[in-house]
Amino acid sequence: MVENKFSGKILLVEDEFNIAKLLIHNLSKAGFECEHANNGIEGLKLAHEIKPDLIISDIMMPEMDGFEFRRELLKDQELKKIPFVFLTAKGAEEDILKGYDLDIEDYIIKTSSPKVIIAKVSAILKSLEKERSKVVDEVQKAADTMVATVVPDAPPKFEGLKINQWYQPFKNVPGGDFIDYFSIDENNFVAILGDVMGKRWGAWYFAVAYAGYVRSAVRFVLQSTQEYKPSEILQKVNEAVYNDERISEVFITLSIVVIDTKNKIAKYSGAGDLPIIYKSSDQTKLIQSSGLLLGFSLSGQYEDNEIKLTEGDEIILLTDGITESRNKNGEQYGQDRLLKFISSLSLNDNTVEALKSEIMKFTDGELEDDASVISIKLST
Repeated sequence: MVENKFSGKILLVEDEFNIAKLLIHNLSKAGFECEHANNGIEGLKLAHEIKPDLIISDIMMPEMDGFEFRRELLKDQELKKIPFVFLTAKGAEEDILKGYDLDIEDYIIKTSSPKVIIAKVSAILKSLEKERSKVVDEVQKAADTMVATVVPDAPPKFEGLKINQWYQPFKNVPGGDFIDYFSIDENNFVAILGDVMGKRWGAWYFAVAYAGYVRSAVRFVLQSTQEYKPSEILQKVNEAVYNDERISEVFITLSIVVIDTKNKIAKYSGAGDLPIIYKSSDQTKLIQSSGLLLGFSLSGQYEDNEIKLTEGDEIILLTDGITESRNKNGEQYGQDRLLKFISSLSLNDNTVEALKSEIMKFTDGELEDDASVISIKLST
């Protein structure tokens, strides 16, 4: 009897029923979670839905063979990173070399014993986990040595405002989300939320560095300007990013909200970000910005959105780690579900804590990206 000592989600793409049944039985018995597709077309659809830890695919299949299936995976920036193994009855050198040219991890011969197959699968996943752990350690050390953190431990106190935040890094490793706050004077407060996108294990060190870079650039602009319009702050930061070759190719979103507590006005502008949410006693609505991602163009086309506030009104900023979080069935949480949930809350509820509980319940605690939320309520 094989003990359930392994773990991982495996996508098996195999058209021969008896072989698929045998492999699924042995992999499941060993502790792996196994999903099955009959050909490359089905495999491609399932790979998008479940994001497996490993793909095992036959070569000779109808409709889309293993080689074509692999080529299609390599066209996708996310799916190409999933380790891939060919399952084959052939041992011909030409087929093996053709497979390795497609950047695969290994071959498994169909006639191999269940113990050999499980050992190979386990070895591949363990090797990848070691590599991931090494990168995580390096990122943690790099993050620890950075003078400025990209997310404050807690939001600041500001007269007339009640501020809450939630930041959950993916796999507890500092990533691309960054949060900052700035007190202009006794009446004006700035909240900043950004996200360095496109990062994965190998790029996370740079995500932390880029986040720190943009955060510092925003602070520099705030300290050196007399005009506290979010659109103008964004444009100056955008110009700095656009003209800096070290960071100009990185995709960065940024939300900036300036709140004047004396005149009860909020001004918002964003760069390629998610809409912010405005909640009052009688409505909950999205406020969209049309500004371009930072560094995408010299002119970011940023505009200010002005919001008149009354006591109890709330502004919510968030990154796509919230809306793009998925449940066990691969279903995204989504913007519509988010707006409906926020609408269901009363003005006395703690929106951040409620949303945190909602997302963690929806994902069963398994987030796929950094998740960040800022809530700002106008209070007496």
